[in-house]
Amino acid sequence: MSEQEKELRVLRDQIDSIDRQIHQLLNNRASCAQNVAEVKQKYQGEASAVFYRPEREAQVLRAVMERNEGPLADKEVARLFREIMSVCLALEEPMRVSFLGPEGTFTQQAAMKHFGHSAHNLPMQSLKDVFREVQSGAAHYGVVPIENSSEGVVSHTLDLFKQFDLKICGEVEVPVHLHLLLNKGDSLDEIAKIYSHEQSLAQSRGWLDARYPHIEKVAVSSNAEAARLAAQEGRGYAAVAGDMAAELYDLDPMVKNIEDQADNSTRFLIIGDQDVGPSGDDKTSILVSVPDAPGALYQLLEPFHRHGLSLTRVETRSASKHSLFYIDFEGHSDDPVVQSALDDLAKGSVELKVLGSYPRAVL
Repeated sequence: MSEQEKELRVLRDQIDSIDRQIHQLLNNRASCAQNVAEVKQKYQGEASAVFYRPEREAQVLRAVMERNEGPLADKEVARLFREIMSVCLALEEPMRVSFLGPEGTFTQQAAMKHFGHSAHNLPMQSLKDVFREVQSGAAHYGVVPIENSSEGVVSHTLDLFKQFDLKICGEVEVPVHLHLLLNKGDSLDEIAKIYSHEQSLAQSRGWLDARYPHIEKVAVSSNAEAARLAAQEGRGYAAVAGDMAAELYDLDPMVKNIEDQADNSTRFLIIGDQDVGPSGDDKTSILVSVPDAPGALYQLLEPFHRHGLSLTRVETRSASKHSLFYIDFEGHSDDPVVQSALDDLAKGSVELKVLGSYPRAVL
């Protein structure tokens, strides 16, 4: 045995020993999670026990990142713990999560990023179906898009918050990287038609127009559907979509990251029927309907300024003689200063709906 082999043998023995310790600790954590479920069922009742606490998970992930000493990056370690928590939570109760389908979309990617791979993902045909599935109890939570960094707010999601009595329980941000997907063996100069969702076509328009100005681009219901069609129709057909769609339909990402804005991302909301406690770094979202009148916007924003609350998002939609505002701001509704601002806001001639307070996205 060479000197190199001897040194590697020592290191590999150390790795095997560490792996056994990790394995034992994982099983110990899983057993503890099962005990947590038993205690919750004992005191809350089997039917009403709440197993998933978004504020607790956010605190755990933040602590993981704060105490990390490397060489693994903070977020990589947090992603590992995200999956550990997902597996352990599944031992307490398998999580059912509805999302705007089909499979292979960025919304499913957001669901998996937030809940881990052990949650049961339920693809829905429309955003309304996602809301309905959660309100009926068929799903514990739903994942819906709220805004894209280049395309703006998803207005239909705002409308559904008016129709359904659900709460925002969390948020997750997903970088949007778009690839030109081809069938195995195809070349870039054989492309006859390109499928994609209309937003993805818009987000990669500059790249596509510069390289394929005369090729037909067809908007379809989702990026995953675009990948399915390209795979089904075969040679000469391409799709603009992400990694999950490429893997699902066995397509080659021939050109990666063709989006026109390198920092393109989409923010998603987690919807459920529970109030979320403070985590220490939270946001609150509200819907406010204000009669159209001089000074209405000042009346709406003044309480936030007076109480020193930072707004992170303000969106408006016009209706008959009213304007509807969607507002995100820093803080939790349990905070006295936030409650005072909301009380002052409600005293005016406005219709106020608190959509929820929830942890700021960790990953």
